[in-house]
This record gives sequence, structure tokens and C-alpha cells, in this order.
Amino acid sequence: MNQDYPSPSNYPAQPAAPGQVWVESPVVRPVVTYTLAAITILVFLLQLGTQFLYQGVDIPALWGMKINEMIVQGQSWRLITPVFLHGSILHILFNMYALISFGPGLERYYGHGRFLALYFVSGFAGNVFSFMFSTAPSLGSSTAIFGLLGAEGVFLYQNRSLFGRKAQRALVNLITIAIVNLVIGMSPGIDNWGHIGGLIGGTLFAWLGGPVLEVDGVYPQLALTDRRQVSVAVGAGVGVFAVFALLAVLKIYLGG
Repeated sequence: MNQDYPSPSNYPAQPAAPGQVWVESPVVRPVVTYTLAAITILVFLLQLGTQFLYQGVDIPALWGMKINEMIVQGQSWRLITPVFLHGSILHILFNMYALISFGPGLERYYGHGRFLALYFVSGFAGNVFSFMFSTAPSLGSSTAIFGLLGAEGVFLYQNRSLFGRKAQRALVNLITIAIVNLVIGMSPGIDNWGHIGGLIGGTLFAWLGGPVLEVDGVYPQLALTDRRQVSVAVGAGVGVFAVFALLAVLKIYLGG
């Protein structure tokens, strides 16, 4: 995955008079993004280690990947732990590249806590969808990555009046990336239901609880601030999580 949008540190904002001004954006170190990547890489090394020691048996995957039968028996953690597991070096490289590409820009405006919630809500939603519509075992952080993709699109759309034409082009590019990856996901062995669920979960969370920016201050001391209240963001995260949790419960008790 790649992205093509204005540098997060220099988004143009539309002032009252014709023309544009440059507004300083928040300075937030992507601590959560890099921590998630580091944990995921460490877990993958553990996977490789157990395969080496136990003649090809991937113990973390056995205990954490999405396996429908195990979820029905009560191992509900399997609806979130797959985001830390991967099936090959190419698999983890692709997903970590996507995380490092999209994560820092989103974390800058979401903040650490809300970005972490976005990641896990998206991953959970993707695994619930996979549980509902696919019987095959699955693993990988692409459920969460697709949620970031959806959140990026919502962020650009909801703040399009601030970011100008570059953001419009970036939104078109982002939609194209999503469509291409969903088409690729139709290939055998790829859990496209997980991708779709993650995309839906991340998009819903971003639409209801993502940052909506406005220009604050007096020229030339201008800054971007988020006018969406923290309580609204928390409610969005809890609400989206609850909806997908309910779907999982209905699948267990009605569909098995």
C-alpha cells in the first residue's frame, strides 16, 4: 500500500479571505504505530522459533489464529489475537509496510489512545466478519490495516474543506488502493471477508469518532484543533465494538 496526500506537517487551511495560509499541525510521535509494529515482529520471530524447535509447529498461531470451531467453544480471544500473527515473511513485510505508511499520519491527528482503539476495533471487526462468512482459519494484521485505510479516507473526506485539491486527489487514490486490494483479496488463500470487515469497522469508527479539524487562533498564530469531543470518540469506539461483538454472539448461538 502507498499513499499520496499532503505532508501532515503542512496542510493548507482556507482563511476567510481568498488564498491559502499554512497552519501548523499537531506534533505527535507515532509511539503506538511503532510499538504495534515491534510487538508484531517479535511475535513473528516467536512463531519462527517455535517452528524451528518443534518441527514446523507454529505454537503462537495454534493458540491465537482465527479458528471458528475454537471460537464457538469459547476462545473469544481469537477474534483479536490474529492481528499479531502472520503466515510468512512476505505477509508480515507487506502488512508492516502498510502500518508504517498509514499509521504515523493517522496517529498524529487521532492521538495515541484513539489510534490504538481504531487499530483494535478494526482488527476485531475484520475477524468477526471472517468468523461469520469464512470457515477457513486465518491470521494477519490486514484486518486492522484495512481499517486504517478506511479511516484515512474518512479523515480526508470530513476535512476536505481544509486540505484543498491535494486531499481530493489523495482520496481518489485511496479509494483506488482499497478497490485494487479487495480485488486481489479474491485470490485463493486470502481472507477477503476479514479485509471487508476491517474496512467497515475502521470506516464506521472514523466517521463517528475520528478527528474533525478546524482552524483556531488569530493570524498568523493559527493551529488545527479537533472539535470532536473525547466522549464522542469513546462512544463511537464502544458502539462499533459492541455491534460487531453482537454479530459474533449471534453467529455463535444462531449459526454455530
